[in-house]
Amino acid sequence: METKTKLAVTSTSFKDGQTIPDTAVFDGFGCTGGNRSPQLSWSGAPAGTKSFAITIWDPDAPTGVGFVHWVLFDIPATTTSLPEGAGAKSDAGVGGIHGTTDFGTQAYGGPCPPPGHGPHHYHITVYALDVPQLGLDKTTSYAKFKFVSNAHVLASGELVGIYERT
Repeated sequence: METKTKLAVTSTSFKDGQTIPDTAVFDGFGCTGGNRSPQLSWSGAPAGTKSFAITIWDPDAPTGVGFVHWVLFDIPATTTSLPEGAGAKSDAGVGGIHGTTDFGTQAYGGPCPPPGHGPHHYHITVYALDVPQLGLDKTTSYAKFKFVSNAHVLASGELVGIYERT
């Protein structure tokens, strides 16, 4: 389904095209950040929106397919923002279901690119969907989420953060 509307996605944690703060950087694999998902807000959802979903994908990861840092779907349509830390393993009161990231967990996992690999771009995408639930569970991968949600996307918007590990 072609997306006809663009959502506006913003964050108080960082601006589009700017560096992701240490509070959101992964805590592991040699990184020592706070591993708290950034605050996110979105607006401009079209009529007929029944839920939202959020993904974070790093296309610069040296895997050939990028690296998925967050998959969250079935967010109620009444939600237009998430507080910092909403990507914790528990629901954190935001609703929705955490799918499985490339870390193998059902939670937000922050940036932690290989040292000296240059700047990585973290694409945070918010999707407005025409169904209240996708019928998926916590074992859902990014690829499966994209496949199932594709026919239900009414609008999407993106915020890109940058992080480099020297």
